[in-house]
Amino acid sequence: MAITANYHRSGDDWAVSVNHGTTTLEAVAPGLIAARVQADQLVDEIANGRKDRAVVHLLDGDALAFSVAYLHLRHGLALPG
Repeated sequence: MAITANYHRSGDDWAVSVNHGTTTLEAVAPGLIAARVQADQLVDEIANGRKDRAVVHLLDGDALAFSVAYLHLRHGLALPG
């Protein structure tokens, strides 16, 4: 079962919920890139040390939207739309 990390805006910040089965961990960060770092930390916690884990990153439930937004920000571009 894959671990999901779902991101959404929370006022001026970004919230991320990491879910695996019945366990959900949440964090808030000042930007999408910072929220991605928070997600990595939550995944480490929720995966209980397993290295063979798959994580699907979603922006409001959409994996493609997350990839587009994240790559734009990593390259210093404005968010699309």
